[in-house]
Amino acid sequence: MATITSAGIGSGLDIESLISKLVANERTPIKQLQTRTNDLQTKLSAFGKLQSSLATLRDTAAKLNRPEMWTANLPNSTDPASVTVSSGSASIPGNFSVSVQKLATSQTVSSKVLPVAPGAVGSGFITVQLGSWNADQTEFSANAAKPPIKIDILPGQESITAIRDKINASAAGVVASIVTDSSGPRLVMRSSETGEGNAFTVSVVDNDGSNGDDTGLSALAFDPSVGIASMTQNMAASNALATLNGIPINSQSNTLREAVDGLNITLLKPTTADVTLSVAQDKDTVKKTLEEFVTAYNAVITLMRDQSKYDPANKTAGTLQGDGTLIGIQGRLRSLVAGSTTLGGSLSRLADIGLDPASDGTLKINSTKLSKSLGNLDDMKKLLAGTDSANKANDGLAQQLRRMADQLLGTDGSLSNRQKGLQASINANGKRESALEDRIALTEKRLRARYTALDTQMSRLNGLSGYVNQQMNMLNKNS
Repeated sequence: MATITSAGIGSGLDIESLISKLVANERTPIKQLQTRTNDLQTKLSAFGKLQSSLATLRDTAAKLNRPEMWTANLPNSTDPASVTVSSGSASIPGNFSVSVQKLATSQTVSSKVLPVAPGAVGSGFITVQLGSWNADQTEFSANAAKPPIKIDILPGQESITAIRDKINASAAGVVASIVTDSSGPRLVMRSSETGEGNAFTVSVVDNDGSNGDDTGLSALAFDPSVGIASMTQNMAASNALATLNGIPINSQSNTLREAVDGLNITLLKPTTADVTLSVAQDKDTVKKTLEEFVTAYNAVITLMRDQSKYDPANKTAGTLQGDGTLIGIQGRLRSLVAGSTTLGGSLSRLADIGLDPASDGTLKINSTKLSKSLGNLDDMKKLLAGTDSANKANDGLAQQLRRMADQLLGTDGSLSNRQKGLQASINANGKRESALEDRIALTEKRLRARYTALDTQMSRLNGLSGYVNQQMNMLNKNS
């Protein structure tokens, strides 16, 4: 008897089609499971968008709670070419009148024309001492806090450029440079900082044996108090002289950092008239941040509304329609935004500062009310960023919203837990689908074995039937 090489040959049945249909029927639970998994993944994606939107809202609420938001000030000068002003967090709004009589300067001295590098100036060593001069430079008071700095000028280091570099590398409190004109190069030295207390002397020990003439390295000496002035003083060290609100100011620096708390006043040039410096509260930044807050809040509300709405015309529901977690978040947000606090004095609700609730749950900015409330930043700060140590439910509204968003987005928050639950269901469905696939594979194997056996049996029966028919035909012929 011939061997069956393909299912159905022995019986004439379409066994492959029959097995495919039976297996397809067995896959129905998997398709249903995949549909549920797709729905879960869509929900998880929707909650991911909500998480991102809530994080943006939390960040804008956090900005409204930062102290620098409410202490930031806008400085202004009526003559910024002469006097500029910048403010810090401790600055207080107000106006100040400034006049500049004299700028602080650095002592500057210059040498005679020296040999062009690599020509040698001379060797030995230079000593730079910081301090202050009396009026006619007959006496010099050394700064005990800044000891003298010795600078060795060794053979091979005697060019004007090498000496300049050695001085600048010494951190002696002076800066050296080379000025060249038609006569040749000169070495110029100036104090690193301005002010009478940053004057200096330059004493020289010259390897040529003469320390007081203007030849060799001694050409760089400058100490009028002992009668040596090989270098010429081009500018004396002096303090800045100014008047601030009628008060005389004497400063070693042209930047006044301590004259007014929280302000840095920089003197740029003497003035012929008083310059008015003003410091006003930065209302524009507060307004901009409030607008960002409204945009972020409305984005959250709109997203939740779109995800939970029902379209009766198309009979379709939003991805998160009826979801308990979403409904809970919506309720908490609306309750908080409609809530109040007693910390803000004349301001108790968001509507009081022009953030009016709309019928769709979003906020709309009332420009008139907002502009008016910006004139009362102290109460607005308390309304939004105030804290009540006795009752957290009475904290500023931005404080409450930031805290609520932190809770929702936290590891154990309702939003995070909902996402974890959805992911767990997706993972469980994946395992169930894998188990069903294994079962179907076994079912298909079992069906194929049974139908193969049936096909073989049918083949045998067909063969026997043919043999019987053949014998009967032969009997009939013999009869």
